[in-house]
Parts: sequence; structure tokens; C-alpha cells
Amino acid sequence: MLKLKLLLFIIIAGVATEMSAQSLPTRDKIQDKYKWDLTHIYKTDAEWEADYNAVAKDIPTFSKHKGTLGRDAQSLLAALNDYYELEKRFVKLYFYSSMARDLDVSDGKYQTMFQKTQKISADFSAATSFFMPELMELPAETVKKYIIVEKGLKVYEHTLDNMMRQKQHTLSAKEEELLAKMSPIMGIPNETYGILNDAELPFPTIKDKDGNDIELSHGRFRSSLYSNDRDYRMRVYKGYYEPYKQLLGTYAALYNGRLKTRLINSEIRHFNSPLEAALFEDNIPVAVYDNLIKSVHQNIKTLHRWANLKKKVLKVSELHPYDTYASLFPGSTKEYTFEEAKEIIMKALKPMGEEYMKALQMCFDNRWIDVYETKGKRSGAYSNGCGCGVHPYILLNWNNTLDDVFTLVHELGHNMHSFFTEKTQPYHYANYSIFVAEVASTTNEALLLDYMLENAKTNEEKSMLIEKFLLNAQQTFFRQAHFAEFEKITHERAAKGEIMTAEELSKLFGDLYQQHWGSAMVTDPEETTSWARVHHLTKYNFYVFQYSTGFAAAQAFAENIKKQGKPAIDKYLEFLSSGNSLYGIDVLKRAGVDMTTPDPINKTIEKMNKYLDQLEAILK
Repeated sequence: MLKLKLLLFIIIAGVATEMSAQSLPTRDKIQDKYKWDLTHIYKTDAEWEADYNAVAKDIPTFSKHKGTLGRDAQSLLAALNDYYELEKRFVKLYFYSSMARDLDVSDGKYQTMFQKTQKISADFSAATSFFMPELMELPAETVKKYIIVEKGLKVYEHTLDNMMRQKQHTLSAKEEELLAKMSPIMGIPNETYGILNDAELPFPTIKDKDGNDIELSHGRFRSSLYSNDRDYRMRVYKGYYEPYKQLLGTYAALYNGRLKTRLINSEIRHFNSPLEAALFEDNIPVAVYDNLIKSVHQNIKTLHRWANLKKKVLKVSELHPYDTYASLFPGSTKEYTFEEAKEIIMKALKPMGEEYMKALQMCFDNRWIDVYETKGKRSGAYSNGCGCGVHPYILLNWNNTLDDVFTLVHELGHNMHSFFTEKTQPYHYANYSIFVAEVASTTNEALLLDYMLENAKTNEEKSMLIEKFLLNAQQTFFRQAHFAEFEKITHERAAKGEIMTAEELSKLFGDLYQQHWGSAMVTDPEETTSWARVHHLTKYNFYVFQYSTGFAAAQAFAENIKKQGKPAIDKYLEFLSSGNSLYGIDVLKRAGVDMTTPDPINKTIEKMNKYLDQLEAILK
């Protein structure tokens, strides 16, 4: 069905503050220059309310297009124009209310406004529900003729091509209705997994670093992996996996249930495999997925090298999974004010060229960023754009850490991606696919890291920065590729009629983990069951590979920009400006990064090896 494009939220993993609400400043204590100016969207709440009432009144009028799409080209154009104009107006309402709410989640007024937009979203979906089925009934040749005879349809050519592309996998209206009715049943493994994993796991109590009893949780597990206390890391690690081991058969049943539903869905819709079905929506060739796995295996010795170095510096006789996130340089800490970070980032991103830097300065100078943590403000960080004639905004919760600096440059990448897309494209293309969503943000991180390394004043500072990149590559590139390979193999086995037991799933996951880390690693029994806790594998559908491909594409862009200068910058700006006017894989290819080839992955590996060389030289 035609998707309602609400807002592109890019949320990074933000850790909720442990400070009490009373200890945080209220918004009136923060200088205006560090706060969003939401009057860029609506000057007053009353203006928002008036627009809301107007949109609510206009939504039912869309029904006039029912039964007209096949009449002639002009009727199709009128329906498309009205659909996207109505959606654009609604999204603007959503944009304002959601962000106003995030500034103080305890403010009942904005909670109410946000809830009103949720209702109008349902009204919009109901009023336009006939549109996609009716459009899909048109022969593709008819649509092509319409585009030729009506020049106004040219701006929708890619949108219509994407819709027509789905015809071969769209069933009859009655069959689609039956599938829709079956969707709640098909989602049972997913829903059950969520309840079990997020609410009902019986985590044990262990001793913390100070000898106090604490009950384990997902959050405590993640934070403990970075602890410098190895015994504590081990206690948390082993304790955390206890409930998974106890319920491993249940998790295996849920995962097999998801494999079956994906397999059945792909067969019903005439795909060759669940993988092809999952990649079809964004028109990503299966070769991209296969190329990632093959290229990672060809370069796996780089991760082995990192494992051996960690083992040596940590001075452990055996490297275990609970050692992989521990810092080699725990004493390296430095604070950064927001103004210092801004200055560093402006210098680091200078290779992006004049046009990019002007847009960046505009972001800093015009209150597009809400910087500091305040009472009631949403935790974490995100960049949010709507494509509705308003610039994108960034939410932060600044705490003067190096991570905050990288979070800022990351969100600025998203912000500039949205800004250039919205500046260049019409509303219906002013978004971009998940496949490319993390590329611009990670490109910024790569350029910042290079700049900070080049200007680091001590070997300790250099070591800490290099380790930051290597940990990112370990987590975002190699680890996600490991998950992607596990996902591919298990679906292939399901297609052969296999139902994999908990033991078989654990053996496969453990074997792949050992291959990735090499002989320096001791794969503990707990790690073999890690497939059960990776919610992406059960709850999402061939999603994780995009973390790896996005990371690799970003490294390739950063290297091209630094080495080639203006030609690479022009291509990169074209990438930022393309939105959904092309398929994501083609947008990257046109900008000089072809993810169907090993080249971007090889550049990532080259960069890892370069940094490993530098780190080894420093440690000597």
C-alpha cells in the first residue's frame, strides 16, 4: 500500500539521564540561542490549531477522486497532487506537535496536540485507503502513456514506476484482504518476543562493583560491557544470559515462527526467497547482501588483528566476548563545551566545500539545535525533518563528553541530508530510504575523527580516538555482518524445510562468531545463545545488513572527498540532494559508491588497517 510518509526520525542510542528531574534546569534558564525556535513552523499554537481544523475539514474531500484514476491522465495528476498536498499539510502539524512535546514531555497541552495528530493520521489513512488499490489496477502501459501525454505527471514518474514495480507481487483485492486479516496472526511471534524479551525475562541478582546486590537488566548489561572491572563484566555477562539459556527453546520456537511467516509471505507474493522479498521494497539487489558477506570473509583477518591487539593490551591470557567493548585507554577523558565542539566540527567538515559549510553555519546560527538537557525534555538525540517547507531540527542533551561531539556531528549529517533533499526535491521525494539513512551521518563522523587525529596533541589522545573508530567498525560493520550472515543461512535452511532446534541455532551462531573473531577469542557458551537476545533477528526483516553497508559507504565517501576534492564534493552534494527521486542503491552509485562491488568494503578495511598500524606504532 502507499505509505504515509510522516517524519524521518533518526534516533541514536541515547542513554537516559540518571539525574533527578529536580536537579535539571528549566527551559527559561537556558539562553535562547541554545533552544529551538519552533516559530519557524508555526508562529503560535493558535496558528497550529487553525491549520489543524482546516486539514481535518479537507481530508474527507479526497473521496472525490475515488473511481477517477483510470479516467484520464489529468484525473490521475489531480489525485496525486491532492494526496501529497494534503499529506504535506498534515505532516507539518505532526512535525510541530511532536517536537514541542519532546521539549517537555510533562506538558499536557502538547501531549494533547500530538494525540490529535495521531487521530487525524488515522482519518487521513482511512480517507485515502482506496487510492493505492485503485492505482494498482491500472495497466503499467496505461500509466506510461499518461506520463507522456500529461507533462505534469513527469514529476511523479519515479513514484509511479515504484508503484507499478510492485504490481507483479500484488495479489487480487480479495487475496490482499485475506492477507490483511491474517497479518495479526502472522505477527504473533514478533509480539510474543517483544513481551518476553522486554518485560518478562527473569533476570538474576548479582554483585555490582562495590559488592551491592543489583538486579540485571538490558541497560545494565550494555553499560557493564564498557566497565574497566573485568570480574564485574564477567559476572554481568554470565548472569545476563541465564534466563536466555532457560528459555532458549521458547526463543527458538519464536524465531522459527518468524522464519515460517517470512517464507510463506515470500511464496504467496511470488518472490524467489524471503531475502529477495525483504530487499524488494527499496529495490536493493540480492547481490548487495551477498557481496557484503563475501567481502567480510575475505577481509576477516583485520578483525582477527584487532582481537589479538586487544588481548595483548588488556594483558589477558584469554580474550572473551565480555572483553570486546572494554577500553584499552580508560584514563583518557576530556570535556568539550558545545561552543568548542562547534568550532572543531566546522574545521573538521571544511573539506565538504563552501555550499555545505554555509548550510552548516545556517543551522548553528538560526536555532535549529536544542542543545542542553532540561527538566522534562526527551532524552537521547535525533535529527528530524518533514519536507513540508521547514528546515530540519536537531535535539541534543549535551553533557560535555567526546561522545556528545560525535553525536552532534552525526546528527548534523542527518540534518544536512534532510536540508539539501528538502531544498532540492518536491515533497513526495523529500525523504530517503533506510538503506542510505545512516550514510551522511557516518561520513561526518569519519571526517571528524580524521581531523581530531591529525590535531591530537598526545599519543594518549590519538590512541583513544583510534580506538573509537575501531570499536565502531567492530560493532557497526563486522558484528552486523555476522548477524546478517546468520539471518541468511537460517532462512535458506527454512526454505529447505528445516526447523532448527535451539542447539542448532546456537551452534551456527557460535561458529560464525568464532570465524569472525579468530583464534584470539574464546567463544563462551553464553555467546552462542546471543542470537536469542538480538531483537533485530526476530522483530525485523533482513534489516541489520544496512548498518554494515551504510558504514562502508560512509568511509568511501569520506576518503573520496579528502582525496579528490571538488569532483567528489559535487557528487556527494548530489547524493544529499537526491532524496527518494531514485532508488537508494542508484543514488549511491551515481555519487561514486557502488555497493554491489567490494570496493567500499575494501576501503573500510584499508582504513581499519591504517589505524591499527598507527595504534601499534604508538603502543610500541
